[in-house]
Amino acid sequence: MTHALCFKPRQLSASQYVLSLHRPDDRVAVLVRNRSRQQTTQRILLAEDIASPPFQDWLREENRAGADVFIGMNPLCPGSCARTKASILEIRHVYLDLDEDAAASLRTIRTSGDTPVPTFVLDTSPEKNQVVWRVEGLDPSQAEVLLRSLAVQFNGDTAATDISRVLRLPGFTNCKYNERFLVRAIQESDAVYHLRDFNIHEESPEAPRRLSDRHASPRRMSIGHRSQSEADWAYAKRALVRGDSTDQVIQRIADYRADDKADPLYYARLTVIKAQLSLMTPQPVSSARPETPERTDRDH
Repeated sequence: MTHALCFKPRQLSASQYVLSLHRPDDRVAVLVRNRSRQQTTQRILLAEDIASPPFQDWLREENRAGADVFIGMNPLCPGSCARTKASILEIRHVYLDLDEDAAASLRTIRTSGDTPVPTFVLDTSPEKNQVVWRVEGLDPSQAEVLLRSLAVQFNGDTAATDISRVLRLPGFTNCKYNERFLVRAIQESDAVYHLRDFNIHEESPEAPRRLSDRHASPRRMSIGHRSQSEADWAYAKRALVRGDSTDQVIQRIADYRADDKADPLYYARLTVIKAQLSLMTPQPVSSARPETPERTDRDH
């Protein structure tokens, strides 16, 4: 019997979820957003303090007043006072936010064999879910490639693919809609996963965006897969070789990286120029990867 089959799923309270996600001494962001008041409060505290009765009482009071409650998925560096990508201590979780046809996406996740058993599945509102896997050994670049690729393959929210993301905290109501919904979390596994456990289509500017759009046999991410910048560069080379116009290739890459580049058009143009130069001057595989402009991260 496998480890996954041995684990008995259990529903978690807010405090249990916090301490299942994080170590007691981890610094973690909590976001409290009251849309009706147009007020957002972020606190960065130790996980054990977030799980404590006094802080939970404060969150319940805010929730009753109409505020939604969110928690960071990855711990922050010691001394961090902001929730940014640069402040992430290490990658502990990857996740999916399933809004559209979530039941079908969740069913595919459970049956396709392309992902391991989710660590947590949250019911966040009627027919909507968030899925979380506990991981180790991923660097930030690998994590964001995997996050985006999961979202593409399983029809998730592609905007919820940054490593500093906050997701809903169970045990509190979702106040976004007219009828409040109590968020619930089920822990389905206590395993820790690695990149090799995910058999996911590698994203590209032409990757399918919906489960129903999978027309071709896509490439798969290997254990040592490339960064997204390298994938963009490789895509540009392929597109140019097959005769696509330079302007078309630049626009596709710019559109695809619009969410995570400060100047996506500049980034895309530079990527295509490097691809053109590489095609003009063939290089050994070991030295074919170009330098890419430094990534400018934004806190979503």
